[in-house]
Amino acid sequence: MSGVAPTTPPELLVGSRSSRLLGRLRPSGVAVATLSTIVVFGVIGYLVFNSPGWPVVQRTFFNPEEFWAALPKLLQALVKNIQLFLVAEAFILIVAMVLAVMRSLPGAAFFPFRLMAVVYIDLFRGIPSILVIFLIGLGVPALQLPGVTNDAFILGLITLVIVWSAYVAEVYRAGIEAVHPSQEAAARSLGLSRLQGLRFVVLPQAVRKVIPPLLNDFIGLQKDTALFRSSASSRSSAEPRSSPEAHSTSPPTLPAA
Repeated sequence: MSGVAPTTPPELLVGSRSSRLLGRLRPSGVAVATLSTIVVFGVIGYLVFNSPGWPVVQRTFFNPEEFWAALPKLLQALVKNIQLFLVAEAFILIVAMVLAVMRSLPGAAFFPFRLMAVVYIDLFRGIPSILVIFLIGLGVPALQLPGVTNDAFILGLITLVIVWSAYVAEVYRAGIEAVHPSQEAAARSLGLSRLQGLRFVVLPQAVRKVIPPLLNDFIGLQKDTALFRSSASSRSSAEPRSSPEAHSTSPPTLPAA
């Protein structure tokens, strides 16, 4: 006797990792799923399209004329966003690794480094990204410091690295702590120093463990590149007040796709 009730679903015994979206449906189950999907989304569509405010929402967010008019600029901005994302990703991986190692250093002598890493990570994980974008994107040019660039791409890159290094550092730290202490002990028994064991034994295993959550963070990073549009709009709207030669123009409206 296995002690398992005969009514236990087979998938719980087998431990299948197949998709649960459709499950193991028979032909009749597929028909029921299709019909229920049509009914549910049909009701939702009926309520939305027949609501009193739908014409206003359609003109504001789903205007096809505005979309096609803004599409060339959207494609240009998409290329710039991808460039910003790829460059920022490389710097974030390096800075976040340094922060994670600093936070994981043992011993009282490394307490200042751990403190700096903890303060940095907790601070920039707690501040909304849009506030950091406005602070750097608008504050740095307003200072008019000699030798400091006002290029929007560079300022955006710095902002993304500052904010997302804090998030990725915690992912790295989770991976480091997920490595069993016996791995470091085995490295020390082979004659490796603590730093060598961290470099050649712990970190390679930690990086392999955190690849899936890193991909989630980089999806959020790609979406945050679009937030710099608000900073650029604010800078362009502020130019007429600071520059007499500039002529006032309203920022273009980007349709929701």
